[in-house]
Amino acid sequence: MIALLQRVRRCRVLVGQEEVGAIGAGLLVFLGVVRGDSQGEADRLLERVLGYRIFPDAEGRMNRSLTDIRGELLVVSQFTLAADTRKGLRPSFSRAAPPTEGRQLYEYFVAQARARHGTCATGRFGAHMAVELVNDGPVTFWLEVSPGP
Repeated sequence: MIALLQRVRRCRVLVGQEEVGAIGAGLLVFLGVVRGDSQGEADRLLERVLGYRIFPDAEGRMNRSLTDIRGELLVVSQFTLAADTRKGLRPSFSRAAPPTEGRQLYEYFVAQARARHGTCATGRFGAHMAVELVNDGPVTFWLEVSPGP
């Protein structure tokens, strides 16, 4: 399972003209589900997302987590994160989980985020979305949790 984290000042997701999710300061998480992922990978990745220390402390060092600052969270599904781009000029999506499995794990991740962190805004799974954000820094990180035994 893959998460692309962007520290944001604000962010919103539109489907057509409808705003389906919006946050102030916090994290925008693009979430990709890979074949073989399970709830175990989702739990481990969520723990990392909520605890990843990428917000400044009093000295300006990245030493505080989303949980520490009580920041907002917006999770957007993005199957293209699972693309294999190692060769050629067209990405392969053979690593991506099938849509039904991807939706189930995306919804599980969001439910767990709400249970552990409180509010969690979302995009709309499978929809064509416009994501507007103001990246704070810019600060962007790639986190990946591989299926394990």
